[in-house]
Amino acid sequence: MAEQTITIGGRDYEVACRDGEEASLHMAAGLLDAEAKNLQDQIGRQPEARTLLMAALMLADRMSALERRADAAEARVLDLTREVEAARERPDGDVPAALLESLEALAERSEALAERVEGKGAAD
Repeated sequence: MAEQTITIGGRDYEVACRDGEEASLHMAAGLLDAEAKNLQDQIGRQPEARTLLMAALMLADRMSALERRADAAEARVLDLTREVEAARERPDGDVPAALLESLEALAERSEALAERVEGKGAAD
């Protein structure tokens, strides 16, 4: 286990993490620190525990929203994939170009969103 010092809300904390996860820890701490600073700017100094709790809840809410968007995008990709497969089974075998373009664009958006969600989830 690696010992790391992180700074959140102007205060240093000593925490342990698995070897190789230091960068993820510091990224997560940076997100929490930015949220804590934002809260301090908006509502002033609060007790440390309250500031950290509120910052964590706000980040969890954002992550939840991203997960919902990722789930919706994945469902849409699945629907479009089924449409493509059904179109390929038609006797003429032609898949409408517009459908292929929509599927490709949605797949790219879904992958980008999944990467964002995974990146934020790894920081937990």
